[in-house]
Amino acid sequence: MAEAAARHLVRAEAQGLASHGVARVPFYCAFLRNGRADGAARPRMLAERAAVCLIDNADALPYEAAEWAIAEAIQRARRNGVGFAAIANSGHVGVLGIHLLPVADAGLVGVGFTNSPAAIPAWGGRRALFGTNPMAFAFPRAGADPLVVDLALSTVVRGRIMLAMQKGEPIPEGWALDREGRPTTDPKEAIARGSLYPIGGAKGAMLALAVELLCAALTGAAIGPEADSFFSEEGNRPRIGQAFLAIDPAALAGRERYAERVETLVRAMLADGGVRLPGARRFAAERRAASEGLEVPAALLARIEALAAA
Repeated sequence: MAEAAARHLVRAEAQGLASHGVARVPFYCAFLRNGRADGAARPRMLAERAAVCLIDNADALPYEAAEWAIAEAIQRARRNGVGFAAIANSGHVGVLGIHLLPVADAGLVGVGFTNSPAAIPAWGGRRALFGTNPMAFAFPRAGADPLVVDLALSTVVRGRIMLAMQKGEPIPEGWALDREGRPTTDPKEAIARGSLYPIGGAKGAMLALAVELLCAALTGAAIGPEADSFFSEEGNRPRIGQAFLAIDPAALAGRERYAERVETLVRAMLADGGVRLPGARRFAAERRAASEGLEVPAALLARIEALAAA
C-alpha cells in the first residue's frame, strides 16, 4: 500500500501537481493515525464476470486497489473489447489521470471516475451534496504522449483551497459558497462548512450527479453526504467508490483507423497556434523532473522527516 501510494505521489509531484503530490504525505499519515484508513488492509475481489469486476478496498489507502483495478480493466478489455473495474470501500485516490496512464500505454482508451465527500449542492440547493467527483480520460497516440483529460466538477479542486488555507490567503470569488449558500472568499469556511461552485452551473451539477451514481450505486459505496470531509482531522472512513473503464480500439474501428482519427483531430487542434494538448504540460514537467529532480519545500520535508522518525 505504501509503495503504491509513494509511486503515485512522486509521479504527481513530477507532473507539477503539487497539491496532489508529496504534500499529501502528512495528509495520508493523519488518515492512518486517526483510524480513517486501515494500514493493514489488503484489497480483495468482491464480484466479477467476463468484462467487469468489483474490488473491495477494505478501507485502505486505495492506491494498491487502484493499480489492481487498472490491471483488471486492461486484461478484460484485451479479452472482451471492454473492461470495467470498480472499487468499493475506498478513499482519496489522488490524480485520476495518472491512474489511467497504464491503460493508454497498453494502447487502450481509459476512462476513470471517483466520487468524494459532499462538496457541490444539487442545482438550486444550498447544502453540499455531490462530491467534486473528478473524471478523467486517456487516449493513446502512436509515437506520442497520450491525450489526458482530467478534471473535477467543481470550479476549482479542493486541494487548491486547502493550500490557500495553509498559507492564510483568501480564495477568489466564484470558487466557493459558505454554509448559507452565499459566495465566500474564506478558505476555512469553504472547506469546513461551505460548498463549491460546479463547473458550468446546472450542467456541472448534473454531471456530478451522474458520477455519484456511477461510483456509488454500481459499487454499493458511500455517497457524498455519508463520507466526512477528507480535510477533517477526525471523521469516518469515507468508503466512497471508483470506476475505471478500458476500451480496445481494435474491437471497434480498429487500431489503425483509431490512430488516424486521433491524429487528424490533433492536427486540426494544433493548427490554431494558441492550443495546448491536454496533458502536454504534465508530461513536459515529468520529463524535466526526470533530468533535474524534484524540489520539496523545506518545511514540508521537515514534516515528512518528523513523521518518518516518529
